[in-house]
Amino acid sequence: MSDILVARSYAKINLGLFIRERLPNGYHDIETGFAFIDMSDRIEMRPAAQTRITCNDPEVPTGKDNLIVKAISAFHQRFGTSGYFDINLQKTIPAGAGLGGGSSNAAVMLRLLARHYGLEIPLRELCELGAALGADVPVFIRAETAIGSGTGTELTYLDFQPDYHIVTVWPGIHSNTAEAYGMCQPGGPSEIPLAEILTGYEPDEWNYLLRNDLEPPVISRYPQVGNLKDQLTDMGALFAAMSGSGSAVFGIFEQELTATDALKYLLQLRYRANITPPGFRPNHGVYLKA
Repeated sequence: MSDILVARSYAKINLGLFIRERLPNGYHDIETGFAFIDMSDRIEMRPAAQTRITCNDPEVPTGKDNLIVKAISAFHQRFGTSGYFDINLQKTIPAGAGLGGGSSNAAVMLRLLARHYGLEIPLRELCELGAALGADVPVFIRAETAIGSGTGTELTYLDFQPDYHIVTVWPGIHSNTAEAYGMCQPGGPSEIPLAEILTGYEPDEWNYLLRNDLEPPVISRYPQVGNLKDQLTDMGALFAAMSGSGSAVFGIFEQELTATDALKYLLQLRYRANITPPGFRPNHGVYLKA
């Protein structure tokens, strides 16, 4: 029996998303802060006669459009390897939530492949390969908080993981990223550098300093996103915002009891909700299945 490799694939949230301008090529010049939450998918990989993905979420494509499949192809092409794999993907991160589930899966797949082939690949090189799959894939490869700028591919790694409780809630809505960007109005750069905001100001001050320029178009189409943001604030969040292009919303809480009460309330309403402890760090290890 072939060894089975296992790894966790963690979600991110965006602390601010400033769309500075729309570029002539249709992309956007942005600035955003990537932080992590304690929500993860689980990926198992073993050699097989052909590549096949099985997934517990029927909404996730398992063919050539899946970023895991694209990651395998890109890895083979870059490093001259070959082979097929049977992959079991257990999804917890919802698709269309702005939590980076697909990019995270691709990043972890690259790590799994490096382990499988016994290659000591410098992180910088693995990140370069990941960037070709998606702008935020390198963030998940390094599993470190970072400021993303330009089209999101220019990354400055800086420690600003909130030392607070983070409650994340998904309203069950699939938000289309291209659609959200297409409807948004660029708000220009932040008056204070984002790195300074995230390292020098407290979350209750972020309400006046951070914005997500994708929030207005998404909330105008899905008012429930805005309602959840308001609810998190009403329940005691120091700061609440939509993550990325939505539709997930998160709140940052100072007190554990207040955060757990908010979580319980959201779960009672049958939302998919989650809590992340202060100073959370994702485990990006690759392990042999026992």
